[in-house]
Amino acid sequence: MSNPDQVLRAEEAPLRPPDAPAGDAYARAGVDISAGNAAVERYREVTSGWRHPSQVGAIGGFSGLFKLPGDETRLLVGSTDGVGTKILIAAAARRYGSVGADLVNHCVNDILVVNATPLFFLDYLAVGKLDPEVAGAVVGGVQAACRAHECALLGGETAEMPGLYRPDHFDLAGTIVGMVDASALPDPREVGEGDAIVGLPSVGLHTNGYSLARALIPEERWATPFPAYAAGATYLDALLAEHPSYYRAVRAIEGAAHVKAMAHITGGGLLENVPRTLPENCKAVFEQSRWNVPPLMTELVGLGDLDEKERYRTFNMGIGYTLIVALADAQKAVDAWPGAAVVGWVERRRAGDPPVVVHPARV
Repeated sequence: MSNPDQVLRAEEAPLRPPDAPAGDAYARAGVDISAGNAAVERYREVTSGWRHPSQVGAIGGFSGLFKLPGDETRLLVGSTDGVGTKILIAAAARRYGSVGADLVNHCVNDILVVNATPLFFLDYLAVGKLDPEVAGAVVGGVQAACRAHECALLGGETAEMPGLYRPDHFDLAGTIVGMVDASALPDPREVGEGDAIVGLPSVGLHTNGYSLARALIPEERWATPFPAYAAGATYLDALLAEHPSYYRAVRAIEGAAHVKAMAHITGGGLLENVPRTLPENCKAVFEQSRWNVPPLMTELVGLGDLDEKERYRTFNMGIGYTLIVALADAQKAVDAWPGAAVVGWVERRRAGDPPVVVHPARV
């Protein structure tokens, strides 16, 4: 299953007047993460009365697990997600292929958290008015990313729904299914005090935080040069930077070190994704000086005057994926993949402690 921001798909809410409490810029932009968390708790309530005997675990994880019929030593792993309001930027700019890759890579990362290998993918494209060229470009991006992971694109659904979507708007979602040996599931219960947290760098917003980004950087600024991102680049280039897959990086690190737990840093940022990989008696401590924050996020933090909680709950702030390893394995893990870095550590969590602490650097 997806995380609260993904399950609710609240990021697709339109911008609304700034009626949220002060200090909650994302809510004022139309996305209420707290409501998403409350919705997931409600989902747990309404689904608690019955579960399939082959289902493993409860909803609320990065993906769902199901015993493979006829072979309970292996598990099927499924996850569904979308691209959020990044779609609106891609549609306005008429850049369609990259969001297809964003979708697949996001879903791959979500099942990678439980060590799964992708098997097949299905996409759902909803449009106000079907343009075969646009649809082909979107699905072409999906196919290219599937091929890069040797993951079959089995098919999907294209829905033309005038009245629900404007003629130039569309939405995109996808479902991925993978497989993992039950013995290869990471076990957060192995995580303990003194373990190291290895981070893999993000390249930008990936697929989260776009409702706030659109509020802070309006369309008339998208064509403005943004040299802090790259030579000759614009704000649009930075906003549409592809959500990377961490599949090969994780496999390389697993070949060098024992990985105890992993997290994909999506909606909710470090503050809400990392706790899902920790036992109750542990907390994660990050030092932001150990990694670089992408220029786009530095810009957004300044434009929105975001406090520390807002920035680390809304954006990935430069870390797209985390892996927890024993301190003795930390250097081997870092050496296994360019860009990997030790970004924090695990401490004992005492009564009243938050599950994640970030010691920020100036941004």
